[in-house]
Amino acid sequence: MMQRILVYILLIVAVVFLIKKYFFKSKKSKNCVTDCSCH
Repeated sequence: MMQRILVYILLIVAVVFLIKKYFFKSKKSKNCVTDCSCH
């Protein structure tokens, strides 16, 4: 049962991370954080 709970927690964390990465990309485009060639 504990393994199933851990799997669900990891799944939720991964989904939240992907949502933040893709949906909040437009707000962070000024900061040059992700897909920018300013390195």
